[in-house]
Amino acid sequence: MGTIDNIRNFAIIAHIDHGKSTIADRIIHSCGGLTEREMKAQVLDSMDIERERGITIKAQTVKLNYRAKDGKEYILNIIDTPGHVDFSYEVSRSLYACEGSILIVDSTQGVEAQTLANVYQALDINHEIVPVLNKVDLPASDLEKTKKQIEDVIGIDTQNAIPCSGKTGEGIEDILEQIIVSLPAPEGKKVSDLKCLLVDSWYDTYLGVVILVRVIDGKISKNMKIKMMSTNQDYVIEKVGVFTPKATDIKELNAGEIGFITTGIKVLSETKVGDTICDSNNPLQQALPGFKPSKPVVFCGLFPVDSSEYQKLKDGLGKLQLNDASFSFEAESSSALGLGFRCGFLGLLHLEIITERLEREFDINLLTTTPGVVYKVHLNKGEVIELQNPSSLPEQTLIKYIEEPWIKATIITPDQYLGAIIKVCQDKRGVQTNLSYSGNRAVLNYEIPLNEVVFDFNDRLKSMTSGYASFDYEIIDHREGDLVKLGILVNAEPVDALSMMVHKDFAQTVGREVCEKLKDLIPRHNFMIPVQAAIGGKIIARETIKGFKKDVLTKIHGGGARDRKRKLLDKQKKGKARGKQFGKVEIPQEAFIGVLKINKE
Repeated sequence: MGTIDNIRNFAIIAHIDHGKSTIADRIIHSCGGLTEREMKAQVLDSMDIERERGITIKAQTVKLNYRAKDGKEYILNIIDTPGHVDFSYEVSRSLYACEGSILIVDSTQGVEAQTLANVYQALDINHEIVPVLNKVDLPASDLEKTKKQIEDVIGIDTQNAIPCSGKTGEGIEDILEQIIVSLPAPEGKKVSDLKCLLVDSWYDTYLGVVILVRVIDGKISKNMKIKMMSTNQDYVIEKVGVFTPKATDIKELNAGEIGFITTGIKVLSETKVGDTICDSNNPLQQALPGFKPSKPVVFCGLFPVDSSEYQKLKDGLGKLQLNDASFSFEAESSSALGLGFRCGFLGLLHLEIITERLEREFDINLLTTTPGVVYKVHLNKGEVIELQNPSSLPEQTLIKYIEEPWIKATIITPDQYLGAIIKVCQDKRGVQTNLSYSGNRAVLNYEIPLNEVVFDFNDRLKSMTSGYASFDYEIIDHREGDLVKLGILVNAEPVDALSMMVHKDFAQTVGREVCEKLKDLIPRHNFMIPVQAAIGGKIIARETIKGFKKDVLTKIHGGGARDRKRKLLDKQKKGKARGKQFGKVEIPQEAFIGVLKINKE
């Protein structure tokens, strides 16, 4: 089938909702990848949750045959990538497997933050880029303005930018022709030792682990013996295939092609994304420069509301991890919430999707604790520990200093909202590094501690700007911060599930808010309950929940009443003191949820 010069590998990149998956649909349709009957909207979004939310979470690939106007047959390998900042690692590894990218910009919205982030990733690895202006069928579409924005903000020439509409199919032929003309064919030697990049892997109930590969040199065929270079393990290939978008078995994959293989591997951890695959008879000396493994940045505890569902939750997490290597979990127990798991995510959307999938696919009622980030705690002895859970922070006297992760945020906004956004960023301890304009839109760069952003920053940004601002971030480094652990005591007992790391300047305000909230949420008992917020041994805020009082004096009247009253009151006081000493304060589930909501507000 053709030579390597007739292959084009490209990724589709864009901001969220600019129409990547819809344009992929149109391309599949016009190349005859599926019949009319099999077509449905967003063919490549296979998960229910992707289809429901209308977002792409996993990058998907398709191999299509296309007959160009010059009469030649071409092979097109498309990778449809997610647009969401949480899944940017999916984008980065998809780009490595290609030589070029189609950049889709919504001609009604213009360039947004994620557009920038993804384009820079593509330019870093020397991709050829074809700009496409989508949604020209809408009345609000403004091609000239969008072209000017692309040139100003990104700096790509837009003379050959293609106007198109994923909805009506206008301009799709032009995109295909432009891909053939502008994007380079892959470079690779057909007759050579096998050199192959592991792009992605996922778990299939029937086949075990399916591995998506991009062959760089040589060829990969059925029954061949291969070696994974990072684990140094050998495997025999059982199946070789491509997605057209249906999985189709073939004999071999040649240099420059993208397809999948299965080798009977049962666990995902054996297939490291970005690994190099070679022939085990002629192993390579040097692995390909892979990509950094994705590291979870947000951690939170997941607990079953009903403790009998613990095993069900454990199985559910295990199954989700099979298909999502970027998600990690370990068991933890909390005196207030019972047994659960400490889980790591790539960001808040990732967290939301995993919890939603657990509740939906495995039917578990979940309680999530406050999301937090990973701190580096430097001890006096010179050791460094990574802290995920504030309740396991060592004694203050042993700590030299604590470092927290910082991010570089890019915010693109219409300029009338600029003042409000700058104020929010400064409240979040942000440092402005740059501000530039393109037309009436400002491009803001800030460095902000991740802890401040992780919670509700995106929501606030959207609500302040009526949804017009867009936000993207990347983690830069860890920096020293004046951080303290805020502990909450109820009836002098610390409640570990409510402890959190906060900046010293905000500790008092947060402490006061939590205490006030708990005062309303914890029901009254027969004795008085103090609710306190403390840093170390120092109490910084306090509220008191009054106890119920029984009137013990009603039956007393007549002479000598004063002494008898005193006696009864003393007896009652002793009973209350004993109650307070041995009484257990039950903190209801609503109280935890209520405290979690404070941070959001």
